[in-house]
Amino acid sequence: MMRIGIDLGGSKIEGVVLDGAGCEQARLRIVTPRGSYRETVQAVADAVRALEGKVGARCRVGVGHPGALSPATGLIKNANSTMLNGQPLDRDLRQALGRDDVLLSNDANCFAVSEAVDGAGRGASIVFGVILGTGVGGGIVLDGRPLLGVQAIAGEWGHNALPLPHDDERPGPACYCGRHGCIETWLSGPAFERQFAEQAARRPRATEIAEAARTGDVEAKRCLELYCDRLARGLASVINLIDPQVIVLGGGLSKIEALYERVPQLWRRYVFSEPDSIATRLSPPQHGDASGVRGAAWLWPS
Repeated sequence: MMRIGIDLGGSKIEGVVLDGAGCEQARLRIVTPRGSYRETVQAVADAVRALEGKVGARCRVGVGHPGALSPATGLIKNANSTMLNGQPLDRDLRQALGRDDVLLSNDANCFAVSEAVDGAGRGASIVFGVILGTGVGGGIVLDGRPLLGVQAIAGEWGHNALPLPHDDERPGPACYCGRHGCIETWLSGPAFERQFAEQAARRPRATEIAEAARTGDVEAKRCLELYCDRLARGLASVINLIDPQVIVLGGGLSKIEALYERVPQLWRRYVFSEPDSIATRLSPPQHGDASGVRGAAWLWPS
């Protein structure tokens, strides 16, 4: 059975067809209609039909989207693509396609599923997938299936407070969710760039800060070290809660190579596992930017 994965983003809709072995058979990318929920639903339906036309077969469909589908109301909540909030996205997509074989899940869950099924977390029973980008999200995968939870918010570590805050980290930056000091306000790409700008009076991109640190820029090295320590504190709390074999980083900041060496060194201070060594691996994504769309396809089990 072939399966389609759709990654519904704020600026683009990406689709892929995978066969039963996980081999890509077709792909497309289109622009997300701006500001129109109805046009977005139709664009996803059109993408599905175009992909099925390319492979000449009806496929099962999985869709990764921002936010979560509320079990209480059946409506989207917590989406940074705000036009989705309060909408019955699953019902509307099924109606637009005229079929019931459509599964939806949070985009971070889809990323984690992709890496757990045939990526950096292949073979691990517990995988935590992290998105470090414009925002900070996460998804938990148990034996290849996403853990949703009774509120459908399992893995949403970005809106917990930064663990073990220093005195100068209280109360922390204001977050759009209405609280202060959320992990997202410390570890997102814009947050990392803001922290550096406050020190250095210039504002390069996050990956440029990391490159400057690698080549000896003192201010960049100091900023990156503090970022690594905050990430280590955040991920140590995840390890203490769910004890995953693998944590996979995604999003734009996952390209910073220094994270994979330094963060596991630092989280030894914070993980409650002394005197044992910490066996959890921190890995870059095997499928890179394609993980989200592949994970949406893998929402359908083999």
